[in-house]
Amino acid sequence: MAKSKTQIELEQKVDELTADLQRQRADFENYRKRVDEEKSTALKNGETKAILKLLPVIDTIERAVANIPDHIADDKWVQGVAGLAKQLDKTLAGLNLQRIDASKGTAFNPGLHDAIQFDEDSTGETEVIAEELQSGYTIGGTPIRHAMVRVTRV
Repeated sequence: MAKSKTQIELEQKVDELTADLQRQRADFENYRKRVDEEKSTALKNGETKAILKLLPVIDTIERAVANIPDHIADDKWVQGVAGLAKQLDKTLAGLNLQRIDASKGTAFNPGLHDAIQFDEDSTGETEVIAEELQSGYTIGGTPIRHAMVRVTRV
């Protein structure tokens, strides 16, 4: 039995509408993925900005703990401040913040370290860190603040 002209037109219209629906679904799925990615990026950027604002406070606490006078080192209040620094480190580690290794003898890496001072009198082939002047940090492996270091050659 042959199809009527109306049936053929209806089948074509159904095929056309089905194709339109599939395109709309694909467009919506792409839109949803893009919005999810933008939300994730915005969240990461917000976390990074908040942490960057906290870094000077962290630096101050670390300097205070590193320079506790011996005669008050056993004081409960001083121990509380030192504990605060440890608690802050744990909290920031939970936000995927990692300190950049800039210990003495570590190979100098310009992607992670800013050389603030360079020992011009040193000789050798390899540039290494002589001293960390300010801590650097990464979030998820991406540097948010480079470590400031003094560099020498060995």
